[in-house]
Amino acid sequence: MSVKIRLKRMGSSKKPYYRIIVLDSRFPGKGRRIEDLGTYDPKSKDNKVLNFKTEAIQEWVKKGAILTGTVEGLLRKAGVKF
Repeated sequence: MSVKIRLKRMGSSKKPYYRIIVLDSRFPGKGRRIEDLGTYDPKSKDNKVLNFKTEAIQEWVKKGAILTGTVEGLLRKAGVKF
């Protein structure tokens, strides 16, 4: 199974908002989203910049999902262990 955990860009121009999603990378385009794991808002004015489901991310990694570099960096800064 070719599954990745990556960011999906949402929001409008100059106001980006990202979702952390699990998708099947074998399908063309953005792929089929399997599950939403959290959000990342780099323009947030409060401290809720990164929200995610820790247990779900760890379960997907155990099943063999591949983290993209950006998602891995964000989770390491948040203190998630793999």
